[in-house]
Amino acid sequence: MGVRGPAAAVLAIDAGNTKTDVALVGADGRVLGTARGGGFRPPSAGVGPAVDALAATVGEAALAAGRRRERAGPLAAHLSACLANADLPAEERELGQALHARGWATTTCVRNDTFAVLRAGTDAPRGVAVVCGAGINCVGMLPDGRTARFPAVGRLSGDWGGGAHLAEEALWWAARAEDGRGESTALSTALPAHFGLDTMAALIEALHLRRLPAGRKHELTPVLFATAADGDAVARRIVHRQADEVVAMATVALDRLGLLTAAAPVLLGGSVLAARHPLLHDRITGLLAAHAPKAVLRVVTAPPVLGAALLGLDATGAPPEAAAQLRSSYGAA
Repeated sequence: MGVRGPAAAVLAIDAGNTKTDVALVGADGRVLGTARGGGFRPPSAGVGPAVDALAATVGEAALAAGRRRERAGPLAAHLSACLANADLPAEERELGQALHARGWATTTCVRNDTFAVLRAGTDAPRGVAVVCGAGINCVGMLPDGRTARFPAVGRLSGDWGGGAHLAEEALWWAARAEDGRGESTALSTALPAHFGLDTMAALIEALHLRRLPAGRKHELTPVLFATAADGDAVARRIVHRQADEVVAMATVALDRLGLLTAAAPVLLGGSVLAARHPLLHDRITGLLAAHAPKAVLRVVTAPPVLGAALLGLDATGAPPEAAAQLRSSYGAA
């Protein structure tokens, strides 16, 4: 029964809004098979359809590992899933039950995907991670299992920032600059020019009437950073506020875990922070040095699925050599 060949130690899943990575990992840390799929969006697709889509990617990883399913049976001893949109404990429980019901592993643990970035950037589950991609989130963890986190469901939970929000903020200031309600900013010409348009009025009309898909607004975040780098005061204030929010989340999480005065890692992940825009990164560095002078700031470039797999090895009691082998497999020192 089950699958052809022995089960892996860990089935690791990192599922974000735009892509999903799956890996089957042996007890010695060797990567046995991987696969990549589309985004994981249970709020819009529903939990069942979202997990169905995830199942296709899991199946591809199993085939890559030579584990053809003949009858129902586990692919791995433990499933470690770090998922976007698992923002609240209730959502983690619901998604955990849905994934465990698939029978992919004997035990299942579902966490928010920010925990994958944290574990990918540390040698032990200790420290704080801030992810700023389409949205923004922050988590902290100690080796004894204690965590610090935020609801991170947008403005409703007090969040500010992330690529989507930055684009909206840039549009807001640019619109007001053009019609006279706000101060002058180069954003009022730079944003429409990105789409080959002459005015903000034309860009507003194109977005409102959907001649430009709403999804293309994310293209404006790099325009915001470029305009800020050129010295525009409004654009610079927006970028500075993003830095302030990143540091606010990180210092609160550090404080909750008793790490504010410790040499604890603070990991930065997500497309906005990984880009290392000097105006943003330098302000984060300066503010963090003032509020948490012993914190060790690093940008995580390793794939988050590595963090999900390392959390899985932690759960199975794998030796340090297995974690080292796994990092080597992903080229992550």
